[in-house]
Amino acid sequence: MDLNKLKKIKDFEWEIPKSGEMRVPGRIFASEKLIREMDDKVWEQTSNVACLPGIQKASLAMPDAHWGYGFPIGGVAAFDPDEGGVVSVGGVGFDVNCGVTTLKTNLSLNDVKPKIKQVVEALFQIVPAGLGRRGEISLSRSQINELLIEGAPWVVKQGYGTKEDLDYIEENGRVDNAKPENVSDLAIKRETNQVGTLGSGNHYLEVQYIDQIYDEAIAKKFGLEMNQILVSIHCGSRALGHQICTDYLKTLADASRKYNIPIRERELVCAPINSPEGQKYFSAVNCAINYAFANRQVICHLTRNAFKKVFPGSDLPLLYNIGHNTVKIEQHILDGKTKKLYVHRKGATRAFGPNRKELPKPYQGVGQPVIIGGTMGTSSYILVGTEYGDEKSFSSVCHGAGRTMSRIQAMKTWRGDRLVHELAAKGIIIKAHSFPGLAEEAPGAYKPVEDVVDSVHNAGLAKKVVRMLPLGCIKG
Repeated sequence: MDLNKLKKIKDFEWEIPKSGEMRVPGRIFASEKLIREMDDKVWEQTSNVACLPGIQKASLAMPDAHWGYGFPIGGVAAFDPDEGGVVSVGGVGFDVNCGVTTLKTNLSLNDVKPKIKQVVEALFQIVPAGLGRRGEISLSRSQINELLIEGAPWVVKQGYGTKEDLDYIEENGRVDNAKPENVSDLAIKRETNQVGTLGSGNHYLEVQYIDQIYDEAIAKKFGLEMNQILVSIHCGSRALGHQICTDYLKTLADASRKYNIPIRERELVCAPINSPEGQKYFSAVNCAINYAFANRQVICHLTRNAFKKVFPGSDLPLLYNIGHNTVKIEQHILDGKTKKLYVHRKGATRAFGPNRKELPKPYQGVGQPVIIGGTMGTSSYILVGTEYGDEKSFSSVCHGAGRTMSRIQAMKTWRGDRLVHELAAKGIIIKAHSFPGLAEEAPGAYKPVEDVVDSVHNAGLAKKVVRMLPLGCIKG
């Protein structure tokens, strides 16, 4: 990206000045190095989002930002329904509520490293993964409707986890205003037996250990210590969420014309929040959000079962379960006034600071755990949300490293089987259902996660707490 197009506010914070049809400026949080390496599409898409009706304060892009559908991936925007604000498929993404759940364990590196092959094999056998892969949970149409409305609490009632888990899920695993009647029969059909499945692409289940602590006090509050084993699960709403977004592209395209909404590219089709079309889309997306929370919760239960096979005395309490690719109603303070806003996070994650009442009791006064996954074979991080981030970015940060290379290009550059051998030589065990899928997710296809996390930390949006390194990983 050409730095001449930007105004430097301070280190790690850059502005796209308001011009033309832009209602607000753009704002990018990143190091100069990452800014220079971003493609110009990030500048263009961030500017385009800034033109949408009802947008508040700024159109934001995180340090992992790269070209996406409508919004850049790593894009954040908040809209006021009382000022003609809109909801947009491009601002949510197709893998609705793709997110990360991290489980703590009572096991150490010394416990697990000698048995990591057994652990990975047990996980591979118990947790379904791969393109189109189905799980063992078969639901009737009425049960699916219940799940779409109730989310993670519904699967907990069926025995997949504990009530205590729900305290450590964003929104307690359920958002309101989910209406299954606004979800198509095709989306329901594509759901078949996918609750409790990992999927493919960049989704993973990874066994990790803490190798570095940056903030001892907050790590202790989170129950984290050196060499502790953690397990992170990254997946979303599977085919159901994708179909919901596909279905509503036409609805929102028609709404854009009906309400004369000025959009600068067709991928930004949207509807006024308070319109029938906007509320219908929002209620369908909420179904997908609840579905994804339930999906990750079931995988948590399956993960615990797999660990019990190798370590009968293991205990895996939930650290936190957070989502990306969402649009959610939240209260934020703007110019001294509290406003109800519809916050779109596209490839970005919520990062509430210490004063938010929505936090679990043990995290109040501390901040929300923010889980940022690396790429296969690289480090991952747990950060904590800050009060400054609440103010500057609608409590939002990046969700991962961010791609620098398309999946097609990655498959031409790397071979999955070779990656498995290379990582095994480093002591990292990989099990996958698809070697081409592994090649798509090669570490070299992504930005260095350390650079991305350091940008978030140095910008003040969240603070680093611990770093994790991988021992074993399950991929679709």
